[in-house]
Amino acid sequence: MYEIKVIPERCTGCGKCIDVCPKAPRIWGTKKGKAFIKNSEFCIFCGQCITVCPPKAIKTKF
Repeated sequence: MYEIKVIPERCTGCGKCIDVCPKAPRIWGTKKGKAFIKNSEFCIFCGQCITVCPPKAIKTKF
């Protein structure tokens, strides 16, 4: 099973991951100015969030 994860220590809160995600409202949330995964079951694993994340704060696990 695939899993997507945000590393909070690396996240700068730029929001680029949320902007490019085709399923953003169902998957992403923000807390204390940083992105977090609120419901990964809707993720289609397109990888766009990983590609646009400047600090490389988003990882996948297979």
